[in-house]
Amino acid sequence: MNAPAPLPPFPVLETPRLVLREIVPADAPALFGIHGDAAYMRWFGSESLRVPDDAIKLAEMFAGWRSLPNPGTRWALELKDTPGLIGTAGVFGWHRAWHKCLTGFEIDKAHAGQGLMREALGAIFDWSFATMALNRIEAQIHPDNLASRALAERLGFKEEGLLREVGFWAGAYHDLVQYGLLRRDWLAPRRA
Repeated sequence: MNAPAPLPPFPVLETPRLVLREIVPADAPALFGIHGDAAYMRWFGSESLRVPDDAIKLAEMFAGWRSLPNPGTRWALELKDTPGLIGTAGVFGWHRAWHKCLTGFEIDKAHAGQGLMREALGAIFDWSFATMALNRIEAQIHPDNLASRALAERLGFKEEGLLREVGFWAGAYHDLVQYGLLRRDWLAPRRA
């Protein structure tokens, strides 16, 4: 059996306000600032970071996605006029045979609600549908995470159902709402 083709070199993407670049160890303090806030990250799907060294491991994990058998790419979001990570977003769990993957994202509190994540995900999904030959991108979002659910719907995702107690973090099982975005929906006139 042949090994799957590797992903191309890390793709730096640009939007009107952002540069989407590779996550590097120097991003660990900013990652800790986001992922260390347990209340803010309550719907992310994993435990909040407890010590700064955990952020170094998180940066390494995100970078390591590109070498997994079912790879992914996670970008650092950086404002064009201000260096430094303000969030991350990406696609992962690429099921090549089924032409699908998952998406995940987070942004720091100071930049939430400004349309930056929508801008970033637009560039990421354009790249993903074109480069990875995807037919589908999935998102699994906590039912109470109204901001992420609204963002997914603005991007064209359709709610498909409730995955009961599919997640486990912070000592509890969590339901997640399943969303799907199909290539034909993404390529249709949209995103007004």
